[in-house]
Order: sequence, then structure tokens, then C-alpha cells
Amino acid sequence: MSSEGGGMWNALLDEFKSPVNLLLISACLYIMYKMWVRHKEENAPPPPREPELPPLKKQDFTLEQLKFYCGDERCDGRVLVAVNYKVFDVTKGKRFYGPGGPYAAFAGKDASRGLATFSVEGGDNHDDLSDLTPMQMESVREWEAQFTDRYVYVGKLLKPGEKGHRVHGRRARRSAAARRQEARLSPGPSPSRPRPPPPRRPPHGRRGVLMHRHFH
Repeated sequence: MSSEGGGMWNALLDEFKSPVNLLLISACLYIMYKMWVRHKEENAPPPPREPELPPLKKQDFTLEQLKFYCGDERCDGRVLVAVNYKVFDVTKGKRFYGPGGPYAAFAGKDASRGLATFSVEGGDNHDDLSDLTPMQMESVREWEAQFTDRYVYVGKLLKPGEKGHRVHGRRARRSAAARRQEARLSPGPSPSRPRPPPPRRPPHGRRGVLMHRHFH
């Protein structure tokens, strides 16, 4: 019996040593591992949701001002990224652009050249993009369109020496001044036409009847 059992065990080991069987076993183990990982991810508790930040007022940014919004605690986790001289609030995509994300190098910087050349490197200095090829510039414009559709535009990236302004405050002041000017120039309410007096009634009583007959 022992010799028969040993022969069956050796035969089974020979089957496992077959390259085809080893490949099938490896595939089965891989599928089981993927199923286990998916089950674990589906049953994992959702990550805590961060409180939403209030909308950032539209304004223009220098490179130094843009660097402040890199997603750390100083800026309450807000992340701004510039593409083709336009600054976008990408805070809702913080897992990509925030600290520890795959594109964290773009946080608080001009990402135009990095996106055009497929390099995850943000620009620390002013970049006029003049040396990019037409195909690379087309890529920059496509990325700009994608950011416009997905994120909130908050202002313009200023060139060295260029002055910026807060868009909201300026428009609000201009609108208020325009309303006051319109109020001064608008004519007042048109005078109403005088109502005609009511018709005179004949006096009452006998004397009144006689006077009414006399005059009519």
C-alpha cells in the first residue's frame, strides 16, 4: 500500500511540474487574488469627506501668489493650477493635484509646459512657451479646454510687470455706479391727467324743480 501511495503522490507532483498546469494554477491564483482585492475595496468604508471651501473670488495672480495655493494647511487645502495663462481651482481634484497625488508637482504652478511635453514638472519661472512646437501648443489649448470644462476659472496668470485686479470688486463698483447714474438720469413718473369734474345734479325740492324747469 505504501508503495502505491508513494507512486500516486509522485504522479501528482509530476502533473504539477508541467508548464501548462503551472500556468493554469498561477492564473487561478491571480483571479482569486483580484476577486479578494475587489471585495475588500467594495466593503471598505468611504474616506472622510473634506468640507467644501467657499468659492474663491476671481482675481489675477503672479507666480509668487500662485505658489501659495499648493494644497497644504496654509491655504486650507485649496489647489490652483495655471494652464495657458489661465488659473483654475482644482481643489475638487485634490487627490490628483494635492500633496501626495500623481500630479502634485503642478499644484500652485504653471503646468502648461509639463502638460505639453508629458512631463510632470511645474514651472517656477515665467514661461512664454515660445519654443513649443505647433503640435505642443495645440496640446496646451486642448488641456486648457479640458480644465475649463472640469474646474472653476478663477483668474489670469500675470506676466512679469503686468498689473492685475480683482474682477468681482471692479465689476460690482461699476455696476453700482451705473445704477446710480441711471437713477439720476431717468425721468420721474409721468403726471397723471386730471379727472373731469362730475356732472352737476339739479337741486332737490320744489324750488329746485322749478329752477330746473325754468333753465331747461
